[in-house]
Amino acid sequence: MRASASKSRSQPAIWIAPCRSTRHSVINPFQPSQKRMETSLDKGTLAAASPAGVHPVPPPAAGKVQRTVYSVLGAISFSHLLNDMIQSLILAIYPMLKDNFSLSFTQIGLITLTYQITASMLQPLVGMYTDKHPKPYSLPVGMGFTLSGLLLMSVAPNFGILLVAAALVGCGSSVFHPESSRVARMASGGRHGLAQSLFQVGGNAGSSLGPLLAALIVIPHGQRSIAWFSVAALVAIVVLTQIGRWYKQHPATKKARGAQAAHPSLSRNKVLFAMGVLVLLVFSKYFYLASINSYFTFYLIDKFHLPVQAAQVHLFVFLAAVAAGTIIGGPVGDRIGRKYVIWVSILGVAPFTLLLPYANLFWTGVLTVVIGVVLASAFSAILVYAQELIPGKVGMVAGLFFGFAFGLGGIGAAVLGQLADATSIAYVYKVCSFLPLIGILTVFLPNIEGKKAKA
Repeated sequence: MRASASKSRSQPAIWIAPCRSTRHSVINPFQPSQKRMETSLDKGTLAAASPAGVHPVPPPAAGKVQRTVYSVLGAISFSHLLNDMIQSLILAIYPMLKDNFSLSFTQIGLITLTYQITASMLQPLVGMYTDKHPKPYSLPVGMGFTLSGLLLMSVAPNFGILLVAAALVGCGSSVFHPESSRVARMASGGRHGLAQSLFQVGGNAGSSLGPLLAALIVIPHGQRSIAWFSVAALVAIVVLTQIGRWYKQHPATKKARGAQAAHPSLSRNKVLFAMGVLVLLVFSKYFYLASINSYFTFYLIDKFHLPVQAAQVHLFVFLAAVAAGTIIGGPVGDRIGRKYVIWVSILGVAPFTLLLPYANLFWTGVLTVVIGVVLASAFSAILVYAQELIPGKVGMVAGLFFGFAFGLGGIGAAVLGQLADATSIAYVYKVCSFLPLIGILTVFLPNIEGKKAKA
């Protein structure tokens, strides 16, 4: 009888002990609080309770980190729209500036070079600094530089002041892009490709709006009407201040240690080689885009004798296609692998770029839409792939690639401007049509996603 009573009293303990999974022990119905149960188990108890190959269930707080914060992604994407709308507005008014100040194509290229070099040189430095010292309110400050450049450009009396205004816009961009890319990753909930695509589609949508707004507002009303777009910069400052508050409450960690364990370790030489390949792919993409962004309106005017406003509408259609391609690339890369997206996006666009210089006006419009959609899907995949190659350096990698992309765009604009002065705009597009063939280098990228899956 005593033995029976003793056995009865110890029954609950005997019932709990055989649980082979930490998950089952955590949801023990005899435990009134799941949280209390988790805190009562130390690491040694969890390890002992789990058989080989079974890992403890992470605490609920880790699950919250994986929630995608769409409100923040929407706000940062909208801010990107306003930021890049202002930047593309400057590109779209080049024909007006060329007439007002009697500029050559080389001087047009120098404006783009000044803007994009200031952005490209500062972005990696901003990213490296904010990796160690996050600055939540740097985003509205950066937009303040853009606002100043916009206002100065509206009253610039000569070419020198135009360059200063372009440099101020570039400084604003150098702060905005690495920090906003970090915010997008923080709010991604692990869906990094989707987050980068949502972030970048805002920028591409803004870039497509710039030429359309230039055709409707700036060209009819002149240089001073550029100042009207300061309202957009002020709205962006308000939105970015709210994002800064969220950022401050969810500060980025100095080192993403979890990301180190999530990916296979590659040697330093392999990482550097892969980064070099990615840089060449970005070169092919942005050098080609420089030919479209800076000179497509001139190409249409020269070859098909279109008026300026009609040419800007064609540029708007191309940039809208770029926006559509951007939103596709990230989620597809999350699902099938980023290397496959890079393959299709860079090398797959080559047949269309090779046909473009020989197409009539109708097929030029069709081909540029296809080129925009396919080519634009690469950057989100390239950026996230690079961040996975060098985990824990989100700001530095974002700043490096955004900065390098802008720098290449600026150098491309200047080089292609000189080539256009020496030959013709049509010849520029024949030369640039071969750039996507560089995409064959994708074969040398390590398949880190495949290795991760096998691990």
